[in-house]
Amino acid sequence: MVSRVAVALISVALFAPWSAAAEQASIPVQYTWDLSDLYAADAAWVEAKDALARDVESVEKLRGSLGGSPQALAAGLEAWADLSLRLSRLQAYAQMSHDTDQRVGRTQQMRQQADELGTRLSTATSWIRPEILALGAEKVRAFTAAEPRLAPWGQPLADIVRRAPHTRNPDSEKLIAQAGALAGAGQSIRDIFVNAEFPYPEVVLSTGETVRLDAAAYTLHRASPNRQDRRTVFEAFWGAYGQYSRTLATALDAQMRAHVFRRDARGFDSTLEASLFSDNIPTAVYRRLIDDVHRNLPTLHRYLGIRRRMMGIADLGYDDLYAPLVGSLQRKFTPEEAMDLTLRAVAPLGDDYRDGLARGFRDRWVDWMPSPGKRSGAYSTAVYGVHPYQLQNFTGLYEEVSTLAHEAGHSMHSYLSMKAQPYPTADYPIFVAEVASTLNENLLFRRMLAEARDDDTRLQLLGGYLDNLRTTLFRQTLFAEFELAIHEEVEGGRPLTAEGLDAMYLGLLRRYYGHDAGVCRIDDAYKVEWAYIPHLYYDYYVYQYATSVVAAISLAEGILNEAQAGGASRPKRDAYIGLLSAGSSRYAYDLLNDAGVDLATSAPFDAAMREMNRIMDEMEAILARRS
Repeated sequence: MVSRVAVALISVALFAPWSAAAEQASIPVQYTWDLSDLYAADAAWVEAKDALARDVESVEKLRGSLGGSPQALAAGLEAWADLSLRLSRLQAYAQMSHDTDQRVGRTQQMRQQADELGTRLSTATSWIRPEILALGAEKVRAFTAAEPRLAPWGQPLADIVRRAPHTRNPDSEKLIAQAGALAGAGQSIRDIFVNAEFPYPEVVLSTGETVRLDAAAYTLHRASPNRQDRRTVFEAFWGAYGQYSRTLATALDAQMRAHVFRRDARGFDSTLEASLFSDNIPTAVYRRLIDDVHRNLPTLHRYLGIRRRMMGIADLGYDDLYAPLVGSLQRKFTPEEAMDLTLRAVAPLGDDYRDGLARGFRDRWVDWMPSPGKRSGAYSTAVYGVHPYQLQNFTGLYEEVSTLAHEAGHSMHSYLSMKAQPYPTADYPIFVAEVASTLNENLLFRRMLAEARDDDTRLQLLGGYLDNLRTTLFRQTLFAEFELAIHEEVEGGRPLTAEGLDAMYLGLLRRYYGHDAGVCRIDDAYKVEWAYIPHLYYDYYVYQYATSVVAAISLAEGILNEAQAGGASRPKRDAYIGLLSAGSSRYAYDLLNDAGVDLATSAPFDAAMREMNRIMDEMEAILARRS
């Protein structure tokens, strides 16, 4: 069964606040999204909401009937799908209406009403999965073969059956569900503490400014061009975290024990297997990523050497890694220029892809401009049977053009999937979703590089890309390796202590960054950085950032090589479009395999390292010319 009622992929990134001029300007209609494709007006939304509220319990009358015949099973699933699709439209319209101005109480109420309906629908349909499981795999397969109306449900039904060995009897399932209410206690304690009660330190910068170093201020000032300010910020921030590491270690230990409980309750061999089972990802993918990073640490160390040279410092430290390697591109882009550049960047994906994206730009699928009360950041969301929408906060920076390309990747993934798939298989998991967005960023980078003529612009592009690989590929894998290690500690019956966590994390930091070889200095104070990473509570989530980058680079390399070679046949491009069009009709790992990327092998990672080394070759050539 579809895992989410709305076919929606959202990725949010925070950017600088909008300017006062943008707040006061009236926004031309072409820069706003057209929500009338969902409902003509709010009154139509209210009418649809009231109708769904009356109908939401109707599916209950089908309870106990799904095993009666193939036709009865089809009728039950179709009834659920109808209600689910109607809800997804209500939720999308309410959310997007609210996001354009979050100060408006009416739209906030609409969003709350839609969410309440979602809870009611979830409750009213909670019996469907257990009832299907009770039929047994053989009967489900026989029903699917006998009834054409069940053809769109083949993969979702097979996935329910796949979960049968880890599904318990009704009494046990009830206990597991009740325990689930406690599963997030560790994360909740951590979040409340660091977001509401943590006594963040104050520092005085070289400018004389006094700054309270909360998480946002730390992120801002760790990138200061003044080295002494960076050291001051790092020492104060991690010193404060170090004072409370025992509290935060206790919260993390509680979260890990909840994951071990789920492992045992569901009958898995490890917490890693239990987590990756949901999307049917082989555990070999996770372990291969860590092994490949270890094998390629010299490439990371080469990048650190270039950074040391460009910054003109002899003793590169961990507190130097967020300082700008080169300046940002100073050019400002209009929305029209951003659209044109993005369309040119994705041209290697074919006319159908480019034309679909151009249609979205033309038909107002994007809300462009920052305005008072508007939600910050950017996202893409889609409703089956309509089309994708994008929220942007565009002020003209190159980084925002890259964000447009990123969200366009999500939008076109949804567009192609909805175009090719029935509703039950139009959704897709994060494991493959971020490949679509990251690949578009890669294509934009390549297009910008192809059009850049002067060394300064090329260094800016190349340096920014290397920084992204360091933080997304290597740093996220370091987190993933640490996460695996702490799970294994708890699985082995050993408690997590602040001292043990500090030692594990400091060892990884020093290995990754070449501390002992003199590549990058890692001071003892930075051993507590683990306490700052909220993703460690998400249960084997962060590795997907790294695998997405690896897969996207590998796919882009093949697609661009084909385009440069010419010829009518483009099998690599067509395989990638096939992946985007497949939704969840097959498991994400298998879809990537079909497109030529097997993340259980080293080949995709090797392609990423070839690209990283090519970039460093060019940067060193530019630096040599300047010398």
